[in-house]
Amino acid sequence: MKKRWIILMAILVVISVMGLFAPEQPELWTVDSNVNNADVAWMITATIFVLMMTPGLSLFYGGMVRQKNVISTILQSFIAMGVISIIWVVFGFSLAFGDDIGSFVGNPATFFMFDGVGAKTDPLLAPTIPLALFALFQMKFAIITPSLITGSFAERVRFSGYLVFMMLFCIFVYCPLAHWTWHPDGFLRQMGVVDFAGGIVVHASSGVAALAGAICLGKGTEQNSTHVPANIPFVILGAAMLWLGWFGFNAGSSLAANGVAVKAFLNTNTASATAMMAWVVFDCLRGRKPSAMGAAIGAVVGLVAITPSAGFVTVGESIFIALVTTIVCNVAVYWKNHTSVDDALDVFPTHGVGGILGTVLTGVFVHGLIDGHWDVFFIHILAVIIVCVYTFVVTYALYWLTNKMIPMRVSANSERIGLDISQHDEQYGMVEPERELAEYSEGEVSSK
Repeated sequence: MKKRWIILMAILVVISVMGLFAPEQPELWTVDSNVNNADVAWMITATIFVLMMTPGLSLFYGGMVRQKNVISTILQSFIAMGVISIIWVVFGFSLAFGDDIGSFVGNPATFFMFDGVGAKTDPLLAPTIPLALFALFQMKFAIITPSLITGSFAERVRFSGYLVFMMLFCIFVYCPLAHWTWHPDGFLRQMGVVDFAGGIVVHASSGVAALAGAICLGKGTEQNSTHVPANIPFVILGAAMLWLGWFGFNAGSSLAANGVAVKAFLNTNTASATAMMAWVVFDCLRGRKPSAMGAAIGAVVGLVAITPSAGFVTVGESIFIALVTTIVCNVAVYWKNHTSVDDALDVFPTHGVGGILGTVLTGVFVHGLIDGHWDVFFIHILAVIIVCVYTFVVTYALYWLTNKMIPMRVSANSERIGLDISQHDEQYGMVEPERELAEYSEGEVSSK
């Protein structure tokens, strides 16, 4: 039995015992007069939608990899629903939305073990819905962000190492960024930065973290071999689930059943539709055939692009934002393929570039450059620079630290066999491959 699993089990035991001593506060679950029932109903629905995005991402990524890595890739996203949920309840929500410490991070003790989080509203964070519902909604954003990163190191990362990295990323990158941007006292919010639903916090950060991971972990041993996606219908299904879930992601960020939510809903669909068509048409203009994979990727890029401004721009502006961002991301994918960076599933060229450009265009259209407010435009550019530099430096350090504790790369032999078998002793499809229990006997191979 590996020491790493003993440690993880010990952490779970400690958390469970701590939960027994959490004070009972029945008064917290008495709904106060500020609660708007329509807002509550909408936000419960939106929260469900956002949660569905992570299984959607699992299928989206899982269909893109080789057949021998489908299960491992799906699990890397799916497991975040467990890991991040626990961290968020214990102290993650506090780090992101707790009492401000220097405009940088929240006090981890503010809502420790969800202390004080119940059916009561909060005048700053959740004025018309229970604070517990707001915390759950924000939890789903925290879950999907590290899941997005996994596409960059698909097919070559050790599962246990990934678990450790994901926990560290949530604590040291995601939670501070969420505090900077969305907490009333966060310094980016104080500067006037607009990030309606996570262009900076989710997509720019995950894309840059993916780039750092691709550089730090190095090329896969099969980077130059023929790569046949395992299941393109999975990719289409995953994209459709992401599209549906994104309505909760963007429209839910209004935190109310109001006109802003409706506008965000409309802009989200319009941008995704525009980007899907733009990606396919642009591919054809470059001499390629229209592909299902391209349509799915384009739809997701459009969703990323509109995320930071969904509740504020006009429907016409959403079309423009989606079109420009799609063309730039398409070119970025082409450029990445001519570099030595092995970002396996193009996380940085799509989510990273899409989130960055979407944020910059927010500074153009949302009370910014188009209205003659150059200061707003430059503030958003500065925010992008700050977030990208912080995320890259800290994430690279977290990869290095994790790798010192647990080697993040599997062996060349494990990679050749496939992570489904070497890491999980499971398989997708009918082919019976060589077996290896990489976590326990690295390098030892036996045929069944």
